Amino acid sequence: MVTELYLIRHGEAVSNVEPVIAGVLSDQGLTARGRQQAALLEERLSAEELGADVLYVSTLRRALDTGEYVARALQLPAQHTEDLHELRPGDADGLTIEEWRAQTDADVPPRDPFEPFSPGGESWGAFLLRAEAALSHLVARHEGQTVVAVCHGGVLEASFYLAFGLGASAQRVEFDPLNTSITHWRHRRGTQGESNWTLVKFNDAGHLAGHPDAEPARASVPTPVDEH
Repeated sequence: MVTELYLIRHGEAVSNVEPVIAGVLSDQGLTARGRQQAALLEERLSAEELGADVLYVSTLRRALDTGEYVARALQLPAQHTEDLHELRPGDADGLTIEEWRAQTDADVPPRDPFEPFSPGGESWGAFLLRAEAALSHLVARHEGQTVVAVCHGGVLEASFYLAFGLGASAQRVEFDPLNTSITHWRHRRGTQGESNWTLVKFNDAGHLAGHPDAEPARASVPTPVDEH
């Protein structure tokens, strides 16, 4: 049985352009450019008639803002979930990388994938475990359906770790997905219950082409947490 999983990165966020380490406390949502990107995404999804069965949206504000446009396009209610959050930064929430470095003697970001980003936050390993579990839950719960999830760059990265069976200690590869880009995975359950993943497309933001007010010069201003 085939399950189609579409992962959509949120539009350009305030935290992408300032930039700050944006967690639950400091997320200010989308910029004006981000809303224009989301509007173009809405037009595209409406025209393509994706035929989605269910829509999930991260409860971080930048994803919620984007999810409003996607929900209208798909004519589906959004199911809000904290499981699709970006890596949770803990005490560093709301600070710039420079400000956090000034407050700690630890490496920023931590070199150890199992060391929390800051006190009260997640490590890269803990984040991967949570994000991979969330994605696995979606395809298990909705086998044979088309699932759309509005989430974050880190969750998109975690989808590759999940599909390739990589652990937190694996060599990191740079990911720089465009805001409102679409990543499409196809999941099949094997005869022994194993997961088989096919990458159909990655970083598809064709709806932004030709719109200079919406197409950024680069995907974002990256930081170790919210390059996403």
